[in-house]
Amino acid sequence: MIRKAMILAAGFGKRINPLTLTKPKPLLKIGNETLLSNTLKFLKLFGIEGVVINTHYLGKQIRDYVNKNQFNLKINLVYEKGKILDTGGGILNTIKYFSSEPFLVINPDTIWNSYYLKELKSMEALFLGNKKNKCSLLLVSKEKSFDKTFKGDFNLKNNLIDRKDKNKLNYIYTGAQIIKPEIFTSFNSGVFSINKVWDQLIENNELSGIESKINFLHVSTLDIYKNLLKKNFKH
Repeated sequence: MIRKAMILAAGFGKRINPLTLTKPKPLLKIGNETLLSNTLKFLKLFGIEGVVINTHYLGKQIRDYVNKNQFNLKINLVYEKGKILDTGGGILNTIKYFSSEPFLVINPDTIWNSYYLKELKSMEALFLGNKKNKCSLLLVSKEKSFDKTFKGDFNLKNNLIDRKDKNKLNYIYTGAQIIKPEIFTSFNSGVFSINKVWDQLIENNELSGIESKINFLHVSTLDIYKNLLKKNFKH
């Protein structure tokens, strides 16, 4: 069973300006919850016990917020000093917290709810059921996206992910993946996107995934955020 997770919370959230000029994106509210608290509570429901959160932009606000609230989780905050490390570099920078165990990496931008629990459990079972699995993504058809500007990231067939046909990518990354630390073996610390890791795995037919059937709600732009605020959410 997967008991540890990482939340990516270091970004600048520039597409949500001016709201993110004074507040980090993970602390924006949807309903009664911040994006961060919603994600932390979702992870707790999933069975996660320990969480690492990377921070950079307005990181002190995230630190103070976590310290003031009780989430019944063991939380480690890792501040990226100097420059932001991007998604791949940010995960690699925290790898010591996970030893050799597979762990969940999750974006707080997605509006996670209890309906996702079954899908993540299915992804976990498939991942742990095959020792050859190194990384698995939860994908969703772009037709199910609230934000219709998403052009697609991947294709998915028989639980294998690729993006060979750049003109016809039908699936979006939801923001949840299970990874083994060993996928970073050939990468050095520093600034790089997780896409570089995924591309390497795709070349070796080692990037797996499952399809989510849930309507994809994601805080991507200021307009999308304002429209999401008008919705009623069941967590």
